[in-house]
Amino acid sequence: MDKAEEMLQAKTWAVVGATDNQSKFGYKIFKFMVDRGFDVYPVNPGINEVYGKICYESLSALPVKVDAVDVVVAPRIGERIMKDCSELGIRNVWLQPGADAASVVQVAKELNLTVVTDCIMVRGRV
Repeated sequence: MDKAEEMLQAKTWAVVGATDNQSKFGYKIFKFMVDRGFDVYPVNPGINEVYGKICYESLSALPVKVDAVDVVVAPRIGERIMKDCSELGIRNVWLQPGADAASVVQVAKELNLTVVTDCIMVRGRV
């Protein structure tokens, strides 16, 4: 089993960069995960609700500790998210295409996070 397959076994997820804009990948990825039975929380400051679920302003605002984080944000934000994950004890990060810049991967590796760089909608098909 590769890292992606292992990570897909995680029970509880957050999607950082989830959005209520249905044309954006942050929405499509969140909806994909919900529709496939993942226990998933949207994270995006300034958004109140995504696909019928309360949206949280940060990972630290979540009501539970998640097992993995799917990242759909610009690299300059992604680097900070890697640090947030580390500080919160979240070891698994999935970087979507566009969020998977070398700088973000480097920060994640320096923090000893497990990193997958792929599209979860391709790898996560059930």
